[in-house]
Amino acid sequence: MFVLGIDPGLSRCGYGAVSQDRGNPVAVVSGVLTTPVSNPLAERLAQLLRELRMLITRLSPEVVVVERILFQNNARTAMSVGQASGLALAVAAEAGVPVVQYSPNEVKQAVAGWGGAGKDQVQRMVQTLLNLPEKPTPPDRADALALALCHLANAPFSRAVAAAGGRR
Repeated sequence: MFVLGIDPGLSRCGYGAVSQDRGNPVAVVSGVLTTPVSNPLAERLAQLLRELRMLITRLSPEVVVVERILFQNNARTAMSVGQASGLALAVAAEAGVPVVQYSPNEVKQAVAGWGGAGKDQVQRMVQTLLNLPEKPTPPDRADALALALCHLANAPFSRAVAAAGGRR
């Protein structure tokens, strides 16, 4: 399975692609898409849209995983994250790629074993799980890789539920 994780954000949008090699996760590519804060909102959204389209076209993932936005302390941050999330969801759907969403706590639980794990813990666990020489930085990049890892961990269960007709 080849999964692209996207940690949405307008200023910094993390992405991380992970594949499985004989059951072991392998990082393929990761990074952060950025837009200049000084540019008008519409231009920043258009730039992010173009870059997400290019990313999905170039990588051709089997599934795109986007962090589900549940809560933000700052309303302005919540709006920009929501706009970036909407773009990621739409671009994946436009490309015909299935989309899955996980909450931050679900991702932390899958990667670090605790839904309340901090950024540093997530970064270190992503480093360990993907056998990376250094912890992935910035946190947006690590979070995107963690999203992909979360889906790889949950995919067998999801397939079993789907095969059973959605019954739990």
